[in-house]
Formats: sequence, structure tokens, C-alpha cells
Amino acid sequence: MDPEAPKLQKAMAQAGYGSRRTCERMIREGRVRVNGERAKLGMRTDPSKDEIVVDGKPMRNPDPLVYVLLHKPAGVLSSLSSQGGWPTVIDLVEIETRVYPVGRLDLESEGLILLTNDGELTHALTQSSYAHEKEYRVLLDRIPSEDQLQSWKEGVTIADHIRTSPAKVWLEEAPDAWVGVILRQGMKRQIRETARTLGLSVERLIRVRMANLSLDDLEPGAWRPLTKQEIEGLRLVVSEPAEVR
Repeated sequence: MDPEAPKLQKAMAQAGYGSRRTCERMIREGRVRVNGERAKLGMRTDPSKDEIVVDGKPMRNPDPLVYVLLHKPAGVLSSLSSQGGWPTVIDLVEIETRVYPVGRLDLESEGLILLTNDGELTHALTQSSYAHEKEYRVLLDRIPSEDQLQSWKEGVTIADHIRTSPAKVWLEEAPDAWVGVILRQGMKRQIRETARTLGLSVERLIRVRMANLSLDDLEPGAWRPLTKQEIEGLRLVVSEPAEVR
């Protein structure tokens, strides 16, 4: 076996079978065979030489890597399949290559979503050890007090006794109750739960930046391919964990 060949889960991710974690699970479940033998997690393969079978079918050739930045409107699911009749982010992107959302935004939240078929990059961006920044504009039901802003910055205890990490929070526009928030965590509904804990309510939530990607003036429902510079910047972000950066 060629020691320079990619690991099987990486080759599968590049062929569009999902994130590396999803491909690892498929291998553990016995759904993949290499040259007639049940595949083992971590084995190295050369798709140009080895016979790789996934769910009884030859592994498809890797698609060209695609990277899309989408402005998700409220009322759209950050998933591949619809639930309850709601449209999904995939419905908004008119490309032939199958792509997957990196991370999630709540149904009622808006803003930047990255869609890609790059399983390795998806895996890295969703690992907590990389802790890339995510920036939001948040409209609250009223202007928070200095004490509430300070508590938000320092971290609060939300559902299930989970303590949020320190965050950057600032009052963005007065007299409107817009605040800016920068997080390195990615807990479910973290901003909404933090606001609720502080006695506030979120009326609108927009993600405007993720790592080096910015929403800028992209309209809700619109999308565009990432530039070469943006892709290189993303790879630089995930090249080493946050504690090293």
C-alpha cells in the first residue's frame, strides 16, 4: 500500500460522500470495501488503482471542489433535506455539484452560510479545536445595559448548566438595539440562549462573517463562488488549531 496515498475517508470525502466524519462512520459500519475486502478506518487507497465500493456501488470519481457563499434568508433550513415543508439552503444554489452546508444557522436566523463538497475543509471548520471567529449582528428587544453587555462578554451559564466562553460584544447602533457579537464557540442557539439568560430577546440575528469570509452586500437568497484568495485564506485558518494561532 502506497504510504503517500490519501486515507480512504479523505478520498471518499473528496468524492462527495459527505464530511470526513460521515465517511469514517460509513467505513466503521462496513459499507465500504477495497479490492474485495472490508475497508478499515485509516487505510490508504489510490482511487486510480484500487477498486473501492461504497454501498455496493463503485465509488464515484471525485467532483471538482466547489465553494459557495450564500446569504441564507430567514425561513430557510441549513440542511440538505426539507422538514415541515421549509425550503433548504440547497434549494437556493443552482449548481450541478452536490454541496453541503458547513455549520448551521437556526431557521429564523439569517446570514452567511458556506456550502462546499470539500470534506476535509468541512471537517476542520466544524472542529472546536480550530475555533474560528463567527461574527453576528443582533437586534434585541431593547438596548442592553452596561451590566448585561459585560456579563455577555465574560460568559454566562445557559441551558444544561453550560458556561459560554468569553465573547466580543458591543453596542452597534443607537437608538436601535443592534449589538455586534463575535464568538469562537458554536453551541446550538447560543446567542439566543445567552440573550434570554440576560433578560433580553433576539428579534433578528444575522451572521455577517465566518473566519475570513464576509457577507458584505450580498442580498438575502443570493450566492456567489468563493474567490481563490478566500479559499486560500480558509485553508490557512484551519492549518493549525486555535491555541497555536
